[in-house]
Amino acid sequence: MFTGLVEAIGIIDAIRRDGPGVRLVLRSPVVAEDASIGDSICISGCCLTIVAIEGELLHFDAGEETLSRTILGERKLGDSLNLERSLRAGDRLGGHFVTGHIDAVGSLRLREDDADWSKFWFVAPKELHSQLASKGSIAIDGVSLTLVDIDEHGFSVALIPHTLEVTTLDALKNGDLVNLETDVLAKYVARALQVAE
Repeated sequence: MFTGLVEAIGIIDAIRRDGPGVRLVLRSPVVAEDASIGDSICISGCCLTIVAIEGELLHFDAGEETLSRTILGERKLGDSLNLERSLRAGDRLGGHFVTGHIDAVGSLRLREDDADWSKFWFVAPKELHSQLASKGSIAIDGVSLTLVDIDEHGFSVALIPHTLEVTTLDALKNGDLVNLETDVLAKYVARALQVAE
């Protein structure tokens, strides 16, 4: 379980084919500092397990399913990814509950910049629309954000200068793909309504 508050940016140092998946090697001094093999790390919204550590390098195995259903399969050497260590009991919960299980891949439709602030419009698959509500929560590439507007294509979020500075979101351009995870409570409400029909 995570909060959607990004702790560090990891840089892809290596991508090695390993059977049907890949070994993803990320450089992150901040996360590696107290990491252990077996720790769960949220990598741009996707929960993966540390399988090896070499100094500042963290190794993760990403399987075929993960690569096909997230943006991780599209990433290249040198790309930046948002990182967050898992939530510990007693930690402050500043974002919202993020499971690290990606619901879908969306894309940036429109970016509206106003000085150091931005409003981003994202396209989301239709099957997620029942889980989107204005002032609700969503994780975009692992970043906890508040939904602003909802329309027939997807949704918008407002980004403050700090979020743009400490995450990978500022580098997004129109058409770029992102990992989406809707709020876990929205999933249960949508499911309960579906069963009640």
